[in-house]
Amino acid sequence: MTPSGAADRARRTPDPARPPKPPAGRAGRSARTGRSADAAGGRAGAAAGRPADPQLAREPKAAKPAVRRPRRLRSGGATARSAAGVKDVAAAAGVSLGTVSNVLNRPEMVSPTTRAKVEAAMASLGFVRNESARQLRAGSSRIIAYLMLDAGNPFFTDVARGVEEAAQKAGLSVFLCNSNEDAAREADYLDLLEQQRVQGVLITPINPDSSRLSNLPNRGTPVVVVDRAIDDGEHCSVAVDDVLGGEVALAHLIELGHERIAFVGGPNTIGQVTDRRAGAHEALRKAGLPASNLVDVLTGALTVAEGRGAGQRLAGLPADRRPTAAFCANDLLALGLLQQCVSLGLRVPEDLAIVGYDDIEFAAAAAVPLTSVRQPRQLLGRTAAELLLDESSNPDHEHQRVTFTPELIVRTSTRGNT
Repeated sequence: MTPSGAADRARRTPDPARPPKPPAGRAGRSARTGRSADAAGGRAGAAAGRPADPQLAREPKAAKPAVRRPRRLRSGGATARSAAGVKDVAAAAGVSLGTVSNVLNRPEMVSPTTRAKVEAAMASLGFVRNESARQLRAGSSRIIAYLMLDAGNPFFTDVARGVEEAAQKAGLSVFLCNSNEDAAREADYLDLLEQQRVQGVLITPINPDSSRLSNLPNRGTPVVVVDRAIDDGEHCSVAVDDVLGGEVALAHLIELGHERIAFVGGPNTIGQVTDRRAGAHEALRKAGLPASNLVDVLTGALTVAEGRGAGQRLAGLPADRRPTAAFCANDLLALGLLQQCVSLGLRVPEDLAIVGYDDIEFAAAAAVPLTSVRQPRQLLGRTAAELLLDESSNPDHEHQRVTFTPELIVRTSTRGNT
């Protein structure tokens, strides 16, 4: 054998002291990833029943814990994660989608037997009608809104009861909103209600001449003005004759012998306040008394607290200039004034006779029952809502101006216990 052949044979004979090189291909790739071919072979051998090389065996990886996914419970075709729809109801009742739609929208068109079957399926599935989807399809909602001037005044909550009575009879819901005598807040509410596509808006406005009240009907949202007479040909309005109410209140005090009378009310931006003051001046004129006999006590709001403040100011006047009677623009002011008089030791009506306006429930329950000009509160709301519903559904609707007559309710605060 030549030296070169011996050398070639020596190169082909593996050295027992050195580990063999892994063959090219798959095993080579294992080596490059940090796993030797022998380790792979050892595992393969172990899998085939042959013992693996203990030096090359690797500890098995820890098994990943099984993830239990929440089951989606089903009931009659509806999952627990999603509300039942009309398709689920139709499948459960064995009727068409049109039949389910008729049960929801035109039940009189479905036979009593089929209607009962569909209603039973709705009950078993917990079906709740998607009013938002219906509203999107129809372009309007089954909701009317009442934007009141002051939710803290029971007068407006009584008006709202009348609104709700009419709405409930028509199968509608009512949104109650409170401007709180804030023009910016009133504007924000009107924008929101229009965006919500309410069927119509009832409003006791801060300013009945606001352009927003005209813009809404022009864009398809009817508006009815409540507790404020308006005759612009663009709106219905429902109100009490506040000028007459002011006149009646002052005439009562004049008949009792009072000549110097305070008018407690404000701010003057509220139309009801200016109308009631105008009526008071009319009573003075008819009685032949000068307009200066009406002493203006301006308030920042129509609240009990402002009434107490007015009482403090009146009590601070010299006795020869102090009015002997007061006509307040609403009952809350009158109740605050009455409280302040009692706390200062002034007698009502001996030192100061007091007349309020609205005749809310608390007027008769006051420590000294309060004489007040009554407004038909719930009738106002009910009538306004009926006009709104007619305007929203009747193409031949004609705008109306409805005016109720106020009524004086005489109690102890002016006549005493006689």
